[in-house]
Amino acid sequence: MSDTPPPKDPYATATPLNPSDEKMWATLVHVAGIFVPVLPALLGYLLLKDRGPFVRQHTTAALNFQLTSLIGYAIGSITTIALIGLFILPAVYIIVIVFSILAAVAANNGQTYKYPLTIEFIK
Repeated sequence: MSDTPPPKDPYATATPLNPSDEKMWATLVHVAGIFVPVLPALLGYLLLKDRGPFVRQHTTAALNFQLTSLIGYAIGSITTIALIGLFILPAVYIIVIVFSILAAVAANNGQTYKYPLTIEFIK
């Protein structure tokens, strides 16, 4: 006889995170968005959304904000031809830094956060 465990159910739900892990992952998703746009929020949303309501709210908010900022970067890049983009691009980057830090602090304190100026692509 073999001591191999039975195969895991592929349709089983993900195990919930404990509250401190939820706060940690939510904080990391917000902070990582400062350095790498969209990707950390997308990965966080896809991998952690079913692990708890707190981390789901924060990853959804971060993903929506990062997608909105991506639109801002695109508009700034296109309008660089008319020189107005030279003002738009730094403004978008400063907004991303400030709001991401505010969101990370709120997540670390266990509070929910809703980014201002954000299009809600995902609810």
